[in-house]
Amino acid sequence: MQLLTLLMVLLAVASCSTYKLHLEANVGELFTYKIEPQLFNWTHQVISEQFRYRPSLQHYPDLPSWMRYMYSHEYHAGFLYGTPPGTAAGKSLHLDLVALNRQNYETRQMVISLFVAHKFITPNVVQMKIDNLNWVHLMDPGRVENLRNIFRKDLWPSSKEDLSVVFMESAINMGGRLPLRPQQREGVIVHVGSFAQFSPRLKELQEEVRPLYKLPSCTYKRTSVQKIFENVGFKLDWCAFKMVGMESPTEVLYHNNHASGRPKEQLKEHHQQQQQHQRSEEERWLGIPREDVPMRNYIDEFAFAFAIPGMILAVLVGILSAVLCFQHQKFSLHIDYPMSSTVQMVQCSDTKPMQPVTTLKSLKDPNFLLDNTSMRSQSPNNSLYQLDTGGSGIYARPKPPPYKGGTLGRNGVDI
Repeated sequence: MQLLTLLMVLLAVASCSTYKLHLEANVGELFTYKIEPQLFNWTHQVISEQFRYRPSLQHYPDLPSWMRYMYSHEYHAGFLYGTPPGTAAGKSLHLDLVALNRQNYETRQMVISLFVAHKFITPNVVQMKIDNLNWVHLMDPGRVENLRNIFRKDLWPSSKEDLSVVFMESAINMGGRLPLRPQQREGVIVHVGSFAQFSPRLKELQEEVRPLYKLPSCTYKRTSVQKIFENVGFKLDWCAFKMVGMESPTEVLYHNNHASGRPKEQLKEHHQQQQQHQRSEEERWLGIPREDVPMRNYIDEFAFAFAIPGMILAVLVGILSAVLCFQHQKFSLHIDYPMSSTVQMVQCSDTKPMQPVTTLKSLKDPNFLLDNTSMRSQSPNNSLYQLDTGGSGIYARPKPPPYKGGTLGRNGVDI
């Protein structure tokens, strides 16, 4: 197995071929390049996604900051694209492009030499978002030409000479969301620019869509120029349609990249470069030193996190305790104890009336009527009921008064 792997590596190294390619890009203008199998003399494809490509800056693992590479499964090709900044003007970039044939693991290499030519950055730019296209669809020169013709012939006739696409990026890479259905388009952000002043029709369109800027998306909105874009296959999100720029002086209008050597034009070019440098300095973000970064006080946060819930808990516990105590006191006051049915009898002697002679007896005792102290009814011969206790007269209560004869009235009252 190791021998087979070694043979494959040696075969790949032996089959690795190097080609050179020279390209050119302009500052402030979109650069695109399509990478196909024919570029490496591969003319057929046996399996799906057979070829893979990996571009990088020579002797570095990644690409320049302004350049992006993406592979399109729809076109089965890779694309290099980006807009060179002014700092790259007059410089040459060397890119290493490595291609891999996944069927036989053959690798081929190409060196792309890219020269960035100087060009004045267009000050007037129209920004828009096309919803029914993906980023790869604007790699087609035909579609780009149709988009430019809309502005050059209808909306911005004065930009006919120098209108160009200055920026293009997928809406997903710019912070947009993926569509709900995979068959829907992701959308693409496009900027077109020119040195020409904005036309009155563009200014009217700007005022027409200005109230929509507060909305995140408004594909349902129709404008006065809707049909012009739809006739060539573009559906715009009018919430993202904006015009950004400044009125360009007529002296530098339609300025050529290869300027003549006249002193007046050289001074104007130098002045334009200074203004551009000042704008870039103003837009540059400056970080703050570490000692100026505010420190977070965790003590106060913990105090608020525990003090406020603790106070609420204490108040709830107090209220609950008061309610329970009140209910307990109310229950104690309304409790009914069962009355004792035990009747105690006290027997007294004549000689010692207040001294008890027997133990306390209860009416529940079954032997109460059978012992010597039980009450027996006798015919009273005195004013008190007399109990027979076997020798001594024990009196329990007074004798009721005798009945007197009389006449009862109608209401049962003794008269």
